[in-house]
Amino acid sequence: MTATHGMSVDVRTPDGVADAYLTSPADGAAHPGVLVIQDGFGLRPSLRALADRIAAHGYTVLLPNAYYRHGRAPVIELPDFIDPARRPEIFQQVFPMIRDLTPERWRSDAGAYLDRLATSPKVTAGKAGVTGYCMGARLAVLTVAMFPDRVAAAAGFHGGPLVTDTADSPHRSVGNITGELYFAHAGEDDHMTAEHIGAFDKALADAGVRHRTEVYAGAHHGFTQADTSAYDPEAAERHYDELLALFDRNLRR
Repeated sequence: MTATHGMSVDVRTPDGVADAYLTSPADGAAHPGVLVIQDGFGLRPSLRALADRIAAHGYTVLLPNAYYRHGRAPVIELPDFIDPARRPEIFQQVFPMIRDLTPERWRSDAGAYLDRLATSPKVTAGKAGVTGYCMGARLAVLTVAMFPDRVAAAAGFHGGPLVTDTADSPHRSVGNITGELYFAHAGEDDHMTAEHIGAFDKALADAGVRHRTEVYAGAHHGFTQADTSAYDPEAAERHYDELLALFDRNLRR
């Protein structure tokens, strides 16, 4: 695997300064830019390793702390291994921070993150790629919809909620998307039922968005996250294959 170089960086946003992790191949060259959006547990070592894996394939990756308004990472104390079913106190801490990430706030944050990538000497000119996990998948949809001229491809894994009854539901925002999308849902996931998946697919198809969605049978919500009880090595490897193929198709022009 290609060696990578990662470093901590600060990204100025309209609301403050977001701490982030920036990683790229150690060759010193410029590479296409990718924004990785965290899951609900936040910026931590396992996500940095995920970003490094993407970078090793030939990308410069920015992984911001989406909870920066509440402090620098780690915003909350997490165990080395997360079993969500046994740790309701974790959710009690993260849910308010998730709710704080309104579409309006995310628009200003995502714009700053894309600016940071675009101005980095380690990033080639052109559109970026985006991938998100759990809540980050929802934010990935919003990002590619809000910045269609800046994002060429977006992916989401075990995402939710992507379909809600509210006016700002992600599936209602897809009309502006010009990039290609790939979304993989967990077969065992109450956050995205078959009805939700059908509604999400219909919204994308009706908007003429180039996309593919799949259900990873047997996988649970969080299947890509190596430090959780939901981790599924086979599904996680499949996720890397699909994600990198998506980026290769759209970012290497």
